[in-house]
Amino acid sequence: MALVASLTLSAQTVPDIDAVNADDETPATNLEIKVMHARSFYAGDSVAHIVLPVFYKYPPLNFKNPKERDRYNRLVANVKRLLPLAKLARYTVIETYDFIQTLPTKKERAEHLKRVEEGLKKQYTPTLKKLTRSQGRLLVKLIDRECGQTGYEIAQAFIGAFKANMYQAIAFCFGNSLTRRYDPEGEDRYIERVVRMVESGQL
Repeated sequence: MALVASLTLSAQTVPDIDAVNADDETPATNLEIKVMHARSFYAGDSVAHIVLPVFYKYPPLNFKNPKERDRYNRLVANVKRLLPLAKLARYTVIETYDFIQTLPTKKERAEHLKRVEEGLKKQYTPTLKKLTRSQGRLLVKLIDRECGQTGYEIAQAFIGAFKANMYQAIAFCFGNSLTRRYDPEGEDRYIERVVRMVESGQL
């Protein structure tokens, strides 16, 4: 696995979309917007060279009633809270995969994965327990967006099918599924709009 980051200065126009559904408002967590600073040389002198994040240009949303506006505002708050967790999941997957490739034996890899699993449980179980069902479903989709794999596929790859099925059963009991896919062009297009604007600092 490899993580490639690229920041460019551009404006993108996206087709109009209607209001969006979201449940349960929660406190928001701001993402850090990174700006690349460098120097360029022109006519024998150095000048500032700044590469800004992508700017997304969307048509305004037209809400049919205050209830739809409230749902959209809750979605924004939930994305701000959960997107950092989804990104952390991506970094954890990359770091764990890269590290276990350096371990020479299957036993050592299994032991390391067990320690990672236990550490993640200890650190993030209290946070995950506080999530509502709708937030849990959103987090599963955001993980698929960030990692390109469902939560079930990630668990199966690292800790095996048995534990992956166990976690899937637990998620099912709480009205969720680790196999949920993220569809930015379809049913999740509203989420994608919010995610892009949060990442670019527009929300």
